[in-house]
Amino acid sequence: MKIYDFMKYRKTWFGLSIAILLLGLIFSFIVGGLNYGIDFTGGTSITAEIPKAFTVEEIRAIADKFDKEAIVTYGGANKELAMIKTKIYLNHDQQVAVYNDFKEMFGIEQTNVQFESIGPVIGNELKRQAVMALLFAIIGILLYISLRFEWKFGLAAVLALVHDVGIMLVVYTVLQIPVNVTFIAAILTIVGYSINDTIVVFDRVRENLKNNKKITDIELVNQSTSSTIARSINTSFTTLLTIVALYVFGVPAIKDFALPLIVGVVAGTYSSIFIASPLWVILRKKFNPAASR
Repeated sequence: MKIYDFMKYRKTWFGLSIAILLLGLIFSFIVGGLNYGIDFTGGTSITAEIPKAFTVEEIRAIADKFDKEAIVTYGGANKELAMIKTKIYLNHDQQVAVYNDFKEMFGIEQTNVQFESIGPVIGNELKRQAVMALLFAIIGILLYISLRFEWKFGLAAVLALVHDVGIMLVVYTVLQIPVNVTFIAAILTIVGYSINDTIVVFDRVRENLKNNKKITDIELVNQSTSSTIARSINTSFTTLLTIVALYVFGVPAIKDFALPLIVGVVAGTYSSIFIASPLWVILRKKFNPAASR
């Protein structure tokens, strides 16, 4: 087995991650932060089934009467669904006006137009629940790894997870992709995926730590990571093939879920190889210098 010197360039790995996170922070000040979808801000989602060809511009003309920042897309197997998401809560009279516009333009019946509205109070509650779900997941992971290994492994793993979530937030901030409930589901999925990859590396570190008492911590991490890197890359690559296919060929709702998964798998693989183990070495040296080698 060829052993790669991952630890030699640990400052480069850390610097790259910090640079990306700082870029997201700077861009956040420029654009005003994340682009929250109606799940969190409140608003109205409109889906209209149109039995003939239409253009996004035609649907945009209807949406602009109520919200010029509304998101207009299309979906369905034959692209027969027109979808509008506004950040403005449309009352009953406004919904009737929207239906009348669709009827006048496309001659469709009322049953072909569906409305789903979320008030701002519900949106704030969803935001709070999403943050709590993520915090509980991270705390649970920290406790599990601390009991399964030791607390320094647990803290290093959690910091790597925070890194992964941060990278995903940077991508969503820079590209101004709407953040909705599916995004939160994707984050929790990636947290589970990434920690699984990190545990594989840490398990090898612990095994080599018991079996080889003479090598240094840096040599230990290099040896352990080198022995698991093929498994990590191959697993992530096959996973990415499936997710990318979903993103390329899926409907908009599937793409909303697939995109954060793509970003998260890449970030999670990177952090498992280049971030988590170097962090463990740093924590071990700082809090347990007698055992550090």
